[in-house]
Amino acid sequence: QVQLVESGGGLVQSGGSLRLSCAASGIIVSDYSMGWYRQAPGKQRELVAVIGSGGTAAHTNAVKGRFTISRDNAKNTVYLQMNSLKPEDTAVYFCYAENYNGAHWGQGTQVTVSS
Repeated sequence: QVQLVESGGGLVQSGGSLRLSCAASGIIVSDYSMGWYRQAPGKQRELVAVIGSGGTAAHTNAVKGRFTISRDNAKNTVYLQMNSLKPEDTAVYFCYAENYNGAHWGQGTQVTVSS
């Protein structure tokens, strides 16, 4: 059974930092394209960052220079380091894993940035 468990969300002031973690079980993260999505109230879920099985990372323009996705193969965990947080970053953040075997979602973790 595949599980993606996010943690690290919370309430932070504008300009602050958080690091989200996505601990995977039932899959090997380096065999998957791993991503972070977010969904704000009343908005569609959007891709924030992705790291391919080969380690290449990409970030959406809204977070470039502030967020960094990374992967620790030994811990089978993917991270999202979020710096210089803004109120518009407030959302539920979801971990996502996809390859030819299928796709999986985590349950999400709330990030709230106060102004």
